[in-house]
Amino acid sequence: MKDISFGQVYPVQSPVHRMDARTKLIITIAYVVMLFFASSFIVFGIIAFALLLVIFASRVPLLKVLRSIRFIIFLLIFTFIITVLLNKGMGAEAEIATYGYYLSFGPFTICGTGLLNAGKLSTRLILIVVGPTMLTLTTTPMELTEAIAYLLAPLKLLRVPVHEFAMIMSLALRLIPTIMEETDKIMNAQKARGASFDHGNIFKRAAALIPVLVPLFVNSLKRSEDISDAMESRCYRGAKGRTKMKKLRYRVSDIFAYIVVAVFLFFILLTAYNWWNWAWVSMITFV
Repeated sequence: MKDISFGQVYPVQSPVHRMDARTKLIITIAYVVMLFFASSFIVFGIIAFALLLVIFASRVPLLKVLRSIRFIIFLLIFTFIITVLLNKGMGAEAEIATYGYYLSFGPFTICGTGLLNAGKLSTRLILIVVGPTMLTLTTTPMELTEAIAYLLAPLKLLRVPVHEFAMIMSLALRLIPTIMEETDKIMNAQKARGASFDHGNIFKRAAALIPVLVPLFVNSLKRSEDISDAMESRCYRGAKGRTKMKKLRYRVSDIFAYIVVAVFLFFILLTAYNWWNWAWVSMITFV
């Protein structure tokens, strides 16, 4: 829990850190969209290679970024197994002709199509976790707050409290490492008193967490009251009358990043919807 990446900024000077927070947020959203449209391992490989270049450019240690995968290992294994066993594929004859094997036992099936789909789904989950982790490692919560408030500014016309919503998200990101560290301290204190969290069946382990959850919940409420008092003592009244110490400004690197991501997204849409044939037919017809 000490190595959780969300809400922690890796303080170094790099081109990724200096990018505008709005650019990084929009690119992260486009990155997730690209992953859902990606349909082949070649496209996944291209996205992963581009993400690796971004990690090296940010000067964030690769192992620190990959630590975020540990928290979804159980989900990855469970999703992979369920996808393999419950995927019927193209049928026994077609699977044998295509992949050379087809195993069926009761309601479960193991076939090449199931393994292929499970591999794609697992790869997509890993990349979805690693990509947004780079956003939180290279962007401070205050910068994210300003970026979210700027991008959601049109909702002010509908009387949506955009600034308050962005502030809530900023505080949530900021307090994740604090809550994790406090959880670790409480668990160590309970272990020193003879508590055990990794023995017995699932019900005993769940019951052993009650002495951890109760003080953690109480401390979280106290912390929220302290934050509220601190904000009121500084005359915080939401977005009304507030000024910005650091104004968001786009740079040439931000425009270049937008262009690169737009090209990537267009390429993935070409492969996802098979627009290559349409493009070739249109070109031949034009010629």
